[in-house]
Amino acid sequence: MNAQQHLGTRLPMAAASAPGSNGHVGTRSLEGLHSTVLVPAASAAWWRRMRAFMGPAFLVSVGYMDPGNWATDIEGGARYKYDLLWVVALSSFMAIIMQIISARLGLVTGKDLAQACRDYWPAWSRWPNWIACEIAIAACDLAEVLGSAIALNLLFHIPLPWAVLITAFDVLLLLALQRLGMRLIEAIILVLVSTIGLCYFIEIFVLPQTQPDFVEMGQALLSPGFASGAMLFVAIGIIGATVMPHNLYLHSALVQSRRVPGDEPSVRSAIRFNTLDTVAALSVAFLVNAAILVLAAMVLHGRTDEVLTLPNGEVVVFDDDCDWIRVAYLTLAPLLGTALASTLFAVALLASGQSSTITGTLAGQVVMEGFMHWRISPWLRRLITRLLAIIPAVVITNFWGEGSVTDLLVLSQVVLALQLPLAMFPLLCFTSSKKRMGPFANGWFLLILGWASCLLITALDLGMLGIKLWSAIQGE
Repeated sequence: MNAQQHLGTRLPMAAASAPGSNGHVGTRSLEGLHSTVLVPAASAAWWRRMRAFMGPAFLVSVGYMDPGNWATDIEGGARYKYDLLWVVALSSFMAIIMQIISARLGLVTGKDLAQACRDYWPAWSRWPNWIACEIAIAACDLAEVLGSAIALNLLFHIPLPWAVLITAFDVLLLLALQRLGMRLIEAIILVLVSTIGLCYFIEIFVLPQTQPDFVEMGQALLSPGFASGAMLFVAIGIIGATVMPHNLYLHSALVQSRRVPGDEPSVRSAIRFNTLDTVAALSVAFLVNAAILVLAAMVLHGRTDEVLTLPNGEVVVFDDDCDWIRVAYLTLAPLLGTALASTLFAVALLASGQSSTITGTLAGQVVMEGFMHWRISPWLRRLITRLLAIIPAVVITNFWGEGSVTDLLVLSQVVLALQLPLAMFPLLCFTSSKKRMGPFANGWFLLILGWASCLLITALDLGMLGIKLWSAIQGE
């Protein structure tokens, strides 16, 4: 089969929602956004073509800066200073590899990962795969709910259970955005990501009380290793919170928002531009995660078992069981001598929760339509997902108190870890197959790095799950 024949097979899938080759109706990913962004001709200037393809990876990148990442990065910096900075870099590199492969699948086959699983795997696998995806998305949404609620609580002193309920209204925001088109969604996400980046830039480089030691940071990046089993556990948490399974489904769908011709040169060009988009977006995500860890290292490291009395009389105890996100907010202002530090921290956290919420909803739409070919109203889809996150959050924060937030965040990461292999393995199987991908099957570079990343992430995530289960059995 030559390249032109192979690429011709993607056109019916990307065409209008008439019955496709499998006899199903409406097989396009995110139909309201599919092929809505025009791509300049090959003769157009390079920067114009690059601008047309920039966007999908930035939507995906917010999943790498969500509140789950904040919890693990702050704990890593507070407990081990810069020693786990190399873990943040390694996990970001593996995420870049997996997202590049995900974008390639969508561009070449005209299918997102959920559609590919439905069409290429046995019919009996659809239900368990879909259910696992929905559980993972609900768990991820739980982290976004908690992140946004904590930010509202810290900024406006709204009781946490009420702040959790307020986050339900962001369904209205998402519905308004989807009506206004893909480019506006991407622009708003870019603003939120820029807000996070700007807040941390000010925290680290503008506030005079923070002086990062770049030599020490460089040494930490180039000196991988674990001094203790406890450090390994935190490292596994950082990696488990970094590569999100729903992002692999979402990215393969978002790239189809660009109207790319089906000929080989056009697809090859689209792969190249989307690779650049992915590297740029996830490099920003790495810098943000590194900044979170570095700020925690500069301000909180070395305060183990210390007790700090705040100006309002509240007492903060630094120990292994503390809620690191809340402790960071409460202590940044007195430790750095400026209230701006804590405000910037909370604003960035709110931007993180809201941006991740938008992409999580889009991912839910992709997996439901891809696996099951079910289409329901976007508001109903959003309401169901948000209720699945809000109900346990409200119940636990009401009955177990605000100190249970960290436990909920950890639980959400464990659920994501269970789903991750179910997304990575089929993605690599499909994109490594010349039957499915033709001349665009993974070459030796992506093949080696992709499978190595997949196996390492799977082993570490399963290790994290095993440690959690063992701790629960031991009653620790």
